[in-house]
Amino acid sequence: MFLGLILLCSTGCTSLPTLEKRTVSTAFTDTVDTRLGRQLAPLEAAHPGLSGLTPLLDGHDAFAARIALARSAQRSLDVQYYIWRHDLSGTLLFDELRRAADRGVRVRLLLDDYGTAGNDDFLAALDAHPLIEVRLFNPFALRHTRWLNFPLDFSRLNRRMHNKSFTADNQATIIGGRNIGDEYFEAGPDVLFIDLDALAIGAVVHEVSRVFDDYWACSSAYPVHRLLGPPSPGEISRVQTEADRLRKSPRAQTYLRSVDAPGFVEKITSGALVSDWAKVTVLADDPAKGLGRAADSGLLTTHLWETIGQPAHSLDLVSPYFVPTQSGVASFAAMAKQGVKVRVLTNALEATDVAVVHSGYAKRRPALLASGVELYEIKSTAKRPVRIFRRGGRSHSSLHAKTFALDGRRVFVGSFNFDPRSARLNTELGFMIESPLLAREINEAFDELVPQQSYQVRLGPSGRLQWVTPRADGSEEMLDREPGTTPWQRGALWFLAHLPIEPLL
Repeated sequence: MFLGLILLCSTGCTSLPTLEKRTVSTAFTDTVDTRLGRQLAPLEAAHPGLSGLTPLLDGHDAFAARIALARSAQRSLDVQYYIWRHDLSGTLLFDELRRAADRGVRVRLLLDDYGTAGNDDFLAALDAHPLIEVRLFNPFALRHTRWLNFPLDFSRLNRRMHNKSFTADNQATIIGGRNIGDEYFEAGPDVLFIDLDALAIGAVVHEVSRVFDDYWACSSAYPVHRLLGPPSPGEISRVQTEADRLRKSPRAQTYLRSVDAPGFVEKITSGALVSDWAKVTVLADDPAKGLGRAADSGLLTTHLWETIGQPAHSLDLVSPYFVPTQSGVASFAAMAKQGVKVRVLTNALEATDVAVVHSGYAKRRPALLASGVELYEIKSTAKRPVRIFRRGGRSHSSLHAKTFALDGRRVFVGSFNFDPRSARLNTELGFMIESPLLAREINEAFDELVPQQSYQVRLGPSGRLQWVTPRADGSEEMLDREPGTTPWQRGALWFLAHLPIEPLL
């Protein structure tokens, strides 16, 4: 009765503000005279219609690239993320946006509201800058008791914007799997997310800007000042004060010394970082998906499956949250039956940060293995994390990259997980890249590095699962239960796998 009374009293407070007379803006297209435009023009002229790509494998490089773009921008920064933490890396990047605006750069920041808890005052202060506008995607109407929003508006709030992009002057952009937070940039002592972004210049950048404009103007994007109101004068100055204090801390000093942001600017504009010039297609959900109003033709999955089609000989897939569902199992089984080598790398239960999602994958393992699909589960204690896949080292690693290589010719990099949530609930963004060079890197990683840093899951003679890992002497160690887990964890996994929650995972 008490909860019901709260809900009834709260109902009148859950309406969102109007979007009437919301400011209208679009990406600048006349940016060839900017620093980035002038320096990149010769490279783009030498590769008409193509895009230069740089995989960002290392967390420090991924942070440096964002710092470099923010500091190089002269006209605009268009930034879109699912999660932006108010930690070391998040605070420093917030401050880079503020500094850019102080130089006269227009900043548009679009954040999914699910990942902004505790940041309301900070976002309001940023939005108060005359050249910064912040919008929240599918926002919570009740700001201080967020949990109350779900029973009152679950169908909308269950849909989130999972896109990630960082675009400077409509000349260079970063998309991929990383959110903004210390665990994504190796800036903290805790879990390291093994992740992958792509820095792109050239033809594809304008298409990323068009997608950003669509989301910026969609019916789910609310100006933050209409939700939060104006900040206090003291809060406005706190944005700079907090960042300045943080920069002087020993931890920040140590981290920033390991990040070569100035060098990254020169490498970007000289083309020294470009791994390949290739044809790139942007795959993105219609932002109407955030309200459940997108047609199938507007879904990333529709175009993704059209692109994948029927592979000729190989599909190497990396997904941290792999929930293939019954129809997905059938699709992968059909590929394997046609002689396609299908290999999947995902998190082991000991490595995943979302065990409930692992339950949706775990119950599909026997069917996948029986059909001929090869399954690999990354270890939480990998000394050299498979970060597509070269260096590293943390006490606990968790896979977060989302990519696949198709027939040694095409590569997908983006935010899309192979799970029902990415397919039907969250909005997603990614690149389909025609690059045998990048595809070969992923193929070689599966051949050489993945078996060393993961468990291969197999079906034993009795039909039970086995986890196989190589020993230093070349022999194999075989485990007959989920590695690194307790009986309670395995019991919880079994229980979750039998709940009717797969469409939500």
